[in-house]
Amino acid sequence: MTQKPPIKMADLAKLAGVSKSTVSRALADSPLIPQETKQKIAALAKEHNYRLNKRARNFRTKETLTIAVLIPDTREKDWRLSDPFFLELLGSIADTLNDQNHELLLAKSSVSAEEWARDHIERGTCDGVILVGQGTQHEEINKLAEGSTPFVVWGGLLDGQHYCTVGSDNRLGGKKASSHLIERGRRYIAFLGDRRLPEVALRYAGYQDALAAAGLDVDASLEVVTPFGGEAAYRAVADFLDSGQAVDGIFACSDVIAMATIRALRERGLSIPEDVAIVGYDDIALSSYYSPPLTTVRQDCQRGGQELVSRLLEIIQGGKPAPLMLDTEIVERAST
Repeated sequence: MTQKPPIKMADLAKLAGVSKSTVSRALADSPLIPQETKQKIAALAKEHNYRLNKRARNFRTKETLTIAVLIPDTREKDWRLSDPFFLELLGSIADTLNDQNHELLLAKSSVSAEEWARDHIERGTCDGVILVGQGTQHEEINKLAEGSTPFVVWGGLLDGQHYCTVGSDNRLGGKKASSHLIERGRRYIAFLGDRRLPEVALRYAGYQDALAAAGLDVDASLEVVTPFGGEAAYRAVADFLDSGQAVDGIFACSDVIAMATIRALRERGLSIPEDVAIVGYDDIALSSYYSPPLTTVRQDCQRGGQELVSRLLEIIQGGKPAPLMLDTEIVERAST
């Protein structure tokens, strides 16, 4: 059953036949308001899914808000919260919340987004939610948008999306990465990633765009379903290289995957970039210190964290901010 959309305090006051100040005092359990009136207003608030009173009051009185940052469980056995990209994005979110005197609650859960985000709100542990990654739960997140839970998502911009996202322009980023390899004379370019994930699917679309623009065919044998976990990525790439498939360029959908690929290539006596050129994605801090330093697509984690917090606070105050796609850029290093 679909939840009723939340109403404003003025609407609740009209339904109760009282002033907005009376509603505010009643919901704050003020001794100035008769118990019968409190009960009536509380019943109406529950019936009409009124949930903004506490958060709106927090903004007016400048009380601290608690924001939950929830990381979806990818169910990959060797995936950890220590993934450098997630840590860098989380750092920006934490710094932005700290600058605004709000608190951060970090959680990782394996249940559906609809359940775990709403659960945090209904238990009163937080005032809003930042989901880091859509995982495979786009439809569940869309359902969550039908209710009153204030949340934003780091992720891709998808068709039929009813929630606010902040993320990089993944399709353009994928095209830039692939075009960079093509411009360096590479013609057998492998794509490493898992297209079940929305951001990866968009990067693959960019990969296809670049190949089409260069008059190259998309070869299914050059697509390698690769998890984001380092060891799992290494095993997937090692199996691909051992298959004997010709490859002279690789677009890896994360820097962690790219680094695992470099290890697999070296173990097989291949040189980088002479035999195989590699482009990663994210531009994590380690990418410039790796051997060889990694050419990659930079995502602006600093701004990303700031925009996630800004948009969530706007939603908490009743606003409806638009999704934001951040620009991407190729950072050229020795791996190409």
